[in-house]
Amino acid sequence: MTRTTQVVVIGGGQAGLAAGYYLRRLGIEFVILDAQAAPGGAWQHTWDSFHLFSPAAYSSLPGRLMPPQPGQSYPDAQHVVEYLTDNEKRYELPIERPVRVLGVHRDGPFLRVDTGSGAWQARAAISATGTWWRTFLPAVPGRAAFEGRQMHTVEYRSPDDFQGRKVIVVGGGNSGAQIAADLAYDAQLIWVTQRPPRFLADDIDGRALFDAATARRRALDTGRTDTGGVASLGDIVAVPPVREARDRGLLKAGPMFSRLLPGGVEWADGTRAEADTIIWCTGFRPALSHLAPLQLRGRRGHIAIDGTRTVHEPRLHLLGYGDWTGPASATLIGVGRPARDTARQIAELLG
Repeated sequence: MTRTTQVVVIGGGQAGLAAGYYLRRLGIEFVILDAQAAPGGAWQHTWDSFHLFSPAAYSSLPGRLMPPQPGQSYPDAQHVVEYLTDNEKRYELPIERPVRVLGVHRDGPFLRVDTGSGAWQARAAISATGTWWRTFLPAVPGRAAFEGRQMHTVEYRSPDDFQGRKVIVVGGGNSGAQIAADLAYDAQLIWVTQRPPRFLADDIDGRALFDAATARRRALDTGRTDTGGVASLGDIVAVPPVREARDRGLLKAGPMFSRLLPGGVEWADGTRAEADTIIWCTGFRPALSHLAPLQLRGRRGHIAIDGTRTVHEPRLHLLGYGDWTGPASATLIGVGRPARDTARQIAELLG
């Protein structure tokens, strides 16, 4: 059975909800298809001690400010899940779940969105699937030879699983720093990064990062000198657990190893270290396999976009995949502006 609507939004996390908010305000008929069984997007799957690196008021989606979490300067993941759940109900967003999108196809004047439970026809579509579901692992020599446990950020939950174990955390971003700080007290921790970690000043949080990303985009759009954006400030927000471990001298990063051995790792100078577990905090890539039938990727595998609209299929928009699709658009506060612009462009397309 094929159902019809004006717009299909693929993904029911923060980007999908932001898009739904603006589509509803414009009176556009739409449906949000979410592969998850419950509200909250990727926030349902973070590690136990995870915290945002912005206060609640600066971590809000369009429409309603996130309320503060009692006793917490920086809300935890469960608070975010509750906030997103409330947003769905408050704005009565038409979400169907769990629905896994298999592919998006051109179908005459429509886009056809095939799912595991039937198909949808729409005049426009928004892909808002994020990056959490497509992890990135670097091609380090010997990775297949390592006999211990290897896991990515998405699989980490608690330091209780690693007490007394020899753990190497790889990655110099916020995830690497937060997980290393989590493990610093009970595990035999080695933290390695490609370059020395750059902690932002203790009084800087996600508010400043969003402003820096926005200023960079405006500079580039108007032909002015690149400001450097977030990268000009640093890589790691010193949220309280990170700050505490750092100030205790427990959070010291070493250089990246050159290869893995069956029982550990080795650096270029021949130094070795034993390891039971490697945790790869090495980032993500956009989860876009459902768009493969549209054949939008260029010679280097990149999908060309203008704002959020794909150049070679103007009925399709990409939302929430980072600076690529709008300044800080992979964040709660950053996704609002590109979501608003996307909804307006779709309204123009629909006439």
